[in-house]
Amino acid sequence: MSTSAQAAPHGGADRLGFTAGQVIQEFGYDSDVDDDLRFAIEDLTGTELEDEDYGDVADSVLIWWREDDGDLVDAVVDALTNLADGAFIVILTPKAGRPGHVQASDIEEAATTGGLHTSGTVNACEDWTATRLVAPKSARR
Repeated sequence: MSTSAQAAPHGGADRLGFTAGQVIQEFGYDSDVDDDLRFAIEDLTGTELEDEDYGDVADSVLIWWREDDGDLVDAVVDALTNLADGAFIVILTPKAGRPGHVQASDIEEAATTGGLHTSGTVNACEDWTATRLVAPKSARR
């Protein structure tokens, strides 16, 4: 199976776990985000990404995060506000060696504090790595 962007019509978007019809709320948008990945996510889901002010239920959250953006724990907790049950968060961070790189331990700590755990990291696009956060399977409600 090929993993090249040409072989995959949605680039890295389909590796992030998004599916058609999902409503995705986006946090941390700035001039350095990968617009091709954003457009691929919108093409895959058939919906536009919702901004930080979105007030309805989201099927997933996409967080663009850089080392100097503040407290990642706060960002994850904020992202949980509108998240549907069984939904997930994708944190996109600059790859190692690039400005703004975030240590995996910081992502793990934010996930744990938010009651989530990491379920994998993928190469999302040229400059960004994606880490998926999900609720533990044994979570009680």
